[in-house]
Amino acid sequence: MAASDGGLDRRAFLTGAAATAAAGLAPWRAPRAADDAKPAPGGEWAYRAAATVVAALAERRVSALELADLAIARIEALDKALNAVVVRDFERARAAARAADTALARGERRPLLGLPMTVKEQFGVAGLATTWGNPRFRGWQPSADSLAVARLKAAGAVILGKTNVPFMLSDWQSYNDIYGTTNNPWDVKCTPGGSSGGSAAALAAGFVALELGSDIGGSLRAPAHFCGVFAHKPSLDLVPARGAGPPQTPAGPVRGDLAVTGPMARSAGDLALALDVLAGPDELAEGIAYKLALPAPRHTTLAPFRALLIDSHPLFPSSASVRAALERLGGRLDKAGVRMARASPHLPDLTETARVYVQLLASAYSANPSNEEFQRAETAAKGLPPDDESLAAFRLRGFAGSHREWVLASRARGRLRGPWRELFEEFDVVLCPAMPTPAFPHDHERDQRLRRLEVDGRKLPYRDQIVWASIATLLGLPATVVPIDRGDSALPIGVQIIGPYLEDRTTIMFAQLIEREFGGFVAPQL
Repeated sequence: MAASDGGLDRRAFLTGAAATAAAGLAPWRAPRAADDAKPAPGGEWAYRAAATVVAALAERRVSALELADLAIARIEALDKALNAVVVRDFERARAAARAADTALARGERRPLLGLPMTVKEQFGVAGLATTWGNPRFRGWQPSADSLAVARLKAAGAVILGKTNVPFMLSDWQSYNDIYGTTNNPWDVKCTPGGSSGGSAAALAAGFVALELGSDIGGSLRAPAHFCGVFAHKPSLDLVPARGAGPPQTPAGPVRGDLAVTGPMARSAGDLALALDVLAGPDELAEGIAYKLALPAPRHTTLAPFRALLIDSHPLFPSSASVRAALERLGGRLDKAGVRMARASPHLPDLTETARVYVQLLASAYSANPSNEEFQRAETAAKGLPPDDESLAAFRLRGFAGSHREWVLASRARGRLRGPWRELFEEFDVVLCPAMPTPAFPHDHERDQRLRRLEVDGRKLPYRDQIVWASIATLLGLPATVVPIDRGDSALPIGVQIIGPYLEDRTTIMFAQLIEREFGGFVAPQL
């Protein structure tokens, strides 16, 4: 949807233009900075911010076709080692770039006009395969773009192709039997994250400046943390999900329960730019779309902010490297005048939050498996001891549970909303890990219940690392991830910034201020 035909509701809904983040050098940063990167395969534009590129296009300092060709050359030169852009649409992209150049020449201006980008394989793009990494859907193509993709195109984006995902979007690793394995640009032996793993890898490698991803279990936040880029999980229902559902399902208007669609980038300002394009009610969703209004950020400088920093979860430990990175950030924020707290008696129960979340999340996935798989899960759930309060037990109960049990879990979620609202009267943002560890080595054990994640020498249940995703997702809160450090392994570490419902501009602004004061994205050596 172009800005010019957005309608009164969207104009009222979107307030203000997105700001571009100012450059800054992190204390941990190598000399190479994002917008000052040396030329690499694909050209000197590889690590420019999206807003910088759009401005250069409008000033005719570079053409859209030139940018598309440079991005394509970079992908062809470097993606063999990464396998991030797995569905390529280069000829149609070149045609779209030529059309963008024509529009620019006649003075047309749109938020993303001429900008090359890619989107997660999940999203419907007319004429391109959408499989979710499942061989059952190999070769299936939707007849129309998803609404998010349509809005990006209407804003002028040039779609180069689609990026890799895990099987049915259900892992923090991006590999499947159709497209293979995507590697982390910082260390190809490690995962880039999932399920938006190809998206994060493409950004970190300088293939594109913007990406479109989604998140139900940290699928935007984990890859951003693992690859050292930015991501924003919007407030629930802020970005419509039409056309983002499983392959071969009707692309009708839907109301969210846990899952959201959101942007990924290499700067906080670009997240704001993309969110302004993506957000707004679904025009076809009469009766179920909310005309949500985004307030301005609570503050525009660091000093007035009140932040609660938590780095330990009662159900899963954070690694020493992640805790140290957050503590260093907290110290810098203290010195910058932020009113920091490391604990609060008003913090809602993180254990209950995680348990209710995994139960509802498992329920959301229960319609996908075969009847035989579901019946086995039902039998296993009935055999659970009543006093088993492990996350695995709540997951199994949610997967095999009745609608009544789902309603009871959703009521428990409702009871948690009040305490979180009260906490955000005391604090503007909550800072916490995006994931418990930096990126971990590839582990393709098919049964995720058998996998173990090593945390400071301890081997723990792989799936339980989801705890830090639970807070924002269960309550539909906005969460922004910004890179802040590198651990002992030199892999990136990010911080997750959680804010009150619909205060997306506050979490993005806080990320922008961290980036401005302490630095953000660093380009890996490819």
